Amino acid sequence: MKKEWVFEEIQVECYAGYKGEETPRAFVYHNERHEIIAVLDRWYEGGPDPKDIRHDYFKVKTGEAEGFLIRYTPRFQAWSLCRQVPAPKSSDS
Repeated sequence: MKKEWVFEEIQVECYAGYKGEETPRAFVYHNERHEIIAVLDRWYEGGPDPKDIRHDYFKVKTGEAEGFLIRYTPRFQAWSLCRQVPAPKSSDS
């Protein structure tokens, strides 16, 4: 079954270092607060061209022992929860 990525806007509490919003500490998804106990991995997408939109990704583990992938887009100062869902079936009629 094919899957596609869905990005849902979330509210995130961060450790704000000298670069601004650096490390997520907790987030709210569907009115439920999830405390982040560990950042398991982090990386970014985007090239050296300033016109490219940069995305910072964080693979996190919450206090409920759940894993999530969240994304920060500095240009828009926006956080998203990244989820994979089944892709809609295409009609071949």
